[in-house]
Amino acid sequence: MSGTPPTRCEPIRVLVVDDHAFFRRGLVSVLAEEADIDVVGEAGDGEQAIRQAGDLRPDVVLMDVRMPRTSGIDACTGIKDAVPSAKIVMLTISDEEEDLFEAIKAGATGYLLKEIAVDELPEAVRAVSGGQSFINPSMATKLIGEFATLARKDKGRSQQVPAPRLTEREMEVLRLVARGLNNRDIGQKLYISENTVKNHVRNILEKLQLHSRMEAVVYAVREKILDVD
Repeated sequence: MSGTPPTRCEPIRVLVVDDHAFFRRGLVSVLAEEADIDVVGEAGDGEQAIRQAGDLRPDVVLMDVRMPRTSGIDACTGIKDAVPSAKIVMLTISDEEEDLFEAIKAGATGYLLKEIAVDELPEAVRAVSGGQSFINPSMATKLIGEFATLARKDKGRSQQVPAPRLTEREMEVLRLVARGLNNRDIGQKLYISENTVKNHVRNILEKLQLHSRMEAVVYAVREKILDVD
C-alpha cells in the first residue's frame, strides 16, 4: 500500500542490499533515475548491510530476505538497533507467510515481491520514507491471518495494563489499515480527506505508543481491540 508522502527538501537516502549483484545493480539503476532519491550504498549480505547502515544512516533500506551469512530478517533487527529511524523494505521472490510475519516482527515497514513493476519501486521508497507501510494487499491478508492465529494463542494471557481506548473513527481507520489500504483509499472509503486519515493514524500510533502502522495492527489484535475473522 502507498500514499503521497510529505514534501521533503533532501533526497531520500537509500541503501540497497542483495547478494545477487545483477539484481542489486538493477535496483540501483532504477532508483538513480529519480531526482528525489539518492542511493548512498550497496551491500551483498546481511553483515555488510548492518555495518553500512551504521555508517551511512540511510532513510530507507531495500533488502533481500534470504542472503548468506546473515539473513535479511536478522539484518533487519541489527539495522533497527543501529539506525532506529531507518525504514526497511524486504524484497523476496515468494510470499511465504513465515517470512512475512518474521519481517514485520523484526521491524520491516514494507514487504515486496521482486517481480514488482519498475515504476512501483520508487513509489514504495517514497511511501515508507513518508511513514507509510508498503505491502501487497494479498500479502496483507496473509499477515492478518497470522495475527489472528497469534491472538488465539494468546487468548488466555491477562492484560497487565489496560489497552488505550481508540475512538470509533480510529477503529475504522485501523481496520482498513489492517486490510492493506493506503491513506488515500481509506479516505475514499470513509468519505474523509487523506490528511484527516493521516491525523487519525498519527493519533492511533501516539495512543498505542508505537512507531508503524503494522505494529499498530499487531498490537491491536494481541490486545483484543481489533477483531480479525
